[in-house]
Amino acid sequence: MMNNIKASEAPRFALCICNDGYPAALELHKAYPMLPDAVGERYGMVRIVDESGEGYLYPQEFFQPIEVPQGIGELLLRAS
Repeated sequence: MMNNIKASEAPRFALCICNDGYPAALELHKAYPMLPDAVGERYGMVRIVDESGEGYLYPQEFFQPIEVPQGIGELLLRAS
């Protein structure tokens, strides 16, 4: 799923601050890649590439968006 991020887009990340109901899919305090999803955002959801390696919708309140330098973001993507 990671290939959905365009090379021209800076990867966005969010820190997991709640994993209620999803302990196998989300690790607390881990930074996850976020994918654009305008429809999900209208419903208070964010698309996160979780532990399965696929992008799924989760409640926005489960995550805190974080800024990472571009070079670090690329390293995080490779490690995912």
